[in-house]
Amino acid sequence: MSTAMNFGTKSFQPRPPDKGSFPLDHFGECKSFKDKFMKCLRDNNFENALCRIQSKEYLECRMNRQLMAQEPLEKLGFGDLIDGKSEKK
Repeated sequence: MSTAMNFGTKSFQPRPPDKGSFPLDHFGECKSFKDKFMKCLRDNNFENALCRIQSKEYLECRMNRQLMAQEPLEKLGFGDLIDGKSEKK
C-alpha cells in the first residue's frame, strides 16, 4: 500500500544564519535612527545610496546596544564614511 511518490532521497538540512540571530529592538532603543533612515529613503525615492550616513548611524546604534554583533564599519561597507570622510555626489 505504498503509493507515496518519492522524488528523491535528499532531505532539506536547515542551517543557522551566518551572523547568528538578529534580535528585535523591543524597547525602541534605536527607533529614532530607524525613523531617520526610513524618512531619508522616502524623501529620496528609496535610493539607498543617498542614505548611507543614516544607515551607518542606525547600525552603530544597534551594535552599541548589543542588538547585533560588533562588526568593523569597513566590513559593512562604510569605510569611506569613517573619520568625517563622506562621499560627495
